[in-house]
Amino acid sequence: MKLNEIKDNEGARKSRTRVGRGLGSGKGKTGGRGMKGQKSRSGVAIKGFEGGQMPLHMRLPKRGFNNPFGKDYAIVNLGAVQKAVDAKKLDAKKTIDQAALKAANLVRGGKDGVRLLGKGEISAKLNFAVAGASKSALEAVEKAGGKVEIVVRAPKVEKPAKAAKKADAEKAE
Repeated sequence: MKLNEIKDNEGARKSRTRVGRGLGSGKGKTGGRGMKGQKSRSGVAIKGFEGGQMPLHMRLPKRGFNNPFGKDYAIVNLGAVQKAVDAKKLDAKKTIDQAALKAANLVRGGKDGVRLLGKGEISAKLNFAVAGASKSALEAVEKAGGKVEIVVRAPKVEKPAKAAKKADAEKAE
C-alpha cells in the first residue's frame, strides 16, 4: 500500500442528487417537491403545524408557577462538608463560605448564596458564613463547637453611569 494509492471503497461516497436539471434526470421540473403550496417553496419549516387546527402544545393547559421573587440558593449538607474536611479539600481552620465550597466542588450556582442543611453527621469544629441554614444544621454545628454566621447579600448596585448622573443632579440642586 502506498499513500498515493489510498482511496475510498466503491460506493462509500455517494454524489448528491442534482435536482431541477431536466425531465430526463428523474428529479427535474419540480425537483422532487411535488406541486405548488407552501412546502414546495424554499425556507419553509412547519414544526407543530396541524393544518390550521389548534396545535397540541397550545391546546394543553399551562402548569405550575414561576416565582419572580424566588431565591436561588446552592444547597450543601453537613455530611458532604465533613467528607470534604476529612479528604483535606476544605480547611477546617478557615471560615467556610461559598467560595471555599465552590473550590471544593461541593456547590455550584446559587446566585443568592449557599444554604446549609442538616443531613449527615459533623464532628469538626467549623465556622460557616452562609446565606441561610436549617434549624437542624445550626444545632449540629453548634453542638460540634462551631458557629454559623448568616450573611445577607447586598442588592445589586445601579450602573455607574446612572449613579454619576444622579449625583450630578443632586449637586445641581
